Order: sequence, then C-alpha cells, then structure tokens
Amino acid sequence: MLSGDKPLAMFSDIVSSSFEWPDEQFDPYVSSGDLVKKEFRTNTPDGRFEVRHLYFALPDEAWRIDEAHELSCLHFEAWSVEAEEACVKLGRLLGYAEGDIQAFVSWSNRNRATQR
Repeated sequence: MLSGDKPLAMFSDIVSSSFEWPDEQFDPYVSSGDLVKKEFRTNTPDGRFEVRHLYFALPDEAWRIDEAHELSCLHFEAWSVEAEEACVKLGRLLGYAEGDIQAFVSWSNRNRATQR
C-alpha cells in the first residue's frame, strides 16, 4: 500500500476467533498520516457472533472504505449475478487488476459448478 500499488486493505473476522489482527503493523503508518484506519462492528446474519471489520486506506483513497464495507456486508444466499457484481466492485475498490478479478470470478464459477 505504501508504494501505491494498492489503495485499500480490509480484514474481517468473528471477534472471538483466533485471527491475528494486523493493527500493530499498520498503526505506525496511521499515526504518521500515511494511512487512514476505520473499524466497524456488525453481527453475523444469524446474530450469534460479533464481526470486526478493519480497513486501511491511503489518505486520498479513504472514500473507498465505506463502499467496500457496504459491499462486504452484503449477504447472498447463493452465488448470483448480483453477488458476482459485488465481488467485482470490491476487487476494484481493493485495487486488484481486472485480469485478477476476472480470474477470481472464473475460479468462483468453476468452484460453484463442482459443488453441485
């Protein structure tokens, strides 16, 4: 991110999990103003668990955080055109190359087909 290759990073997991949050690695850059940090707390769709969503962005790209969070909180019952569109938008917000996004979508489509 600091080299400008990616404008946004996001992390999310259930709060009580053993996930190792990257705050310590990013916080010096937040303190210096090189990155912006924003956190949200939500619940899983069934309401059983709290979820922490953590975002870091380049200062001029902080607008991406709210859009990425909105997309990451969408819940789809199954892979659909809408889910694929949300995935593509999220990939773009994260700064992935179009070819990488399409490769992920293709992989998801193949993976879904083998699970039927």
